[in-house]
Amino acid sequence: MKKKKSLILAAVAFGLLLCEAPPVRGQSFLIKSDITVASGETQDNIFTLGGKAVVEGKVRKSVVAIGGTITVSGEVGDAVVGIGSRIVLKSTAVVSGDVVALGGTLEKEPGCTIRGDTMYFQSAEIGDKLFRQGFFKGVFSLSFLPLFLLFRLLGVFVWLVLALIGAALFPKPITFAAGEIRQSFWQVFGIGILALIIFTGLVIFAALLSIILIGIPVLLTLIAAGFIIKVFGRLAVFYFFGDSLLRAFGSKKITAMGAVLMGLLVISLISFVPFIGFLALVVLNIAGWGVAVRTKFGTTQNMFLKKSAAAPTT
Repeated sequence: MKKKKSLILAAVAFGLLLCEAPPVRGQSFLIKSDITVASGETQDNIFTLGGKAVVEGKVRKSVVAIGGTITVSGEVGDAVVGIGSRIVLKSTAVVSGDVVALGGTLEKEPGCTIRGDTMYFQSAEIGDKLFRQGFFKGVFSLSFLPLFLLFRLLGVFVWLVLALIGAALFPKPITFAAGEIRQSFWQVFGIGILALIIFTGLVIFAALLSIILIGIPVLLTLIAAGFIIKVFGRLAVFYFFGDSLLRAFGSKKITAMGAVLMGLLVISLISFVPFIGFLALVVLNIAGWGVAVRTKFGTTQNMFLKKSAAAPTT
């Protein structure tokens, strides 16, 4: 009985450890429906779901919105990302990074400053096709697309949304983790295999425990943990491939947003190749798990090694 309880506690502890969101030192997030950063006020990151984000002061990192509106007349240090949002950049707006609009609208007044790239993915025609006659009728009206291809494209769209949000909110951890893939691939790959074996065993154990109530929260915790690890690890892999490709083409100024989106494009194209695409995704998934666990979501070089004491100065 004691052994059984110990295994349960170990599973819960493992899940809670992996479920930690990637912490960024010295960085906070303001998450509300409607957000206003007044003139003279400073925030690190702001995120809104279906609300209004108004930036008159300064946001050090990124502004992210799903639906709703983003209006910038002040300064944004990194990226402005809108998913199905209306983005308005006033004449006094200064965005030091990228501006990304996935669907929705993008309005730029003369005089606004964007130092990074502007990416506007228009989706008015797709949205009209999907939703004009109702979602399900719209989906099945796309008769030119085989069902498996439609599901694959929907998967790419989901990863695009996750990539935009992740690259905007966690650019430094993703960049750091991608560097670990480059420097220590085989160590990362080995840790990924071990992590997946342990995780699979814990999921099976929790599923068996689901016949009693205590197994259900453990299983849900593990599912959440697996989702977080997979997303962060995959974004690090996206960055690794995107950064490598952009450097090969001679790009000197590479942003986290640009590298992640380029990597997403490359890996998505590879995934459509029969058999080879499947094998590539398996390898990349293992590498993603490995780098997420090894770096503890991009916050340490190797969480399994203790830092050696500093040598005394003479």
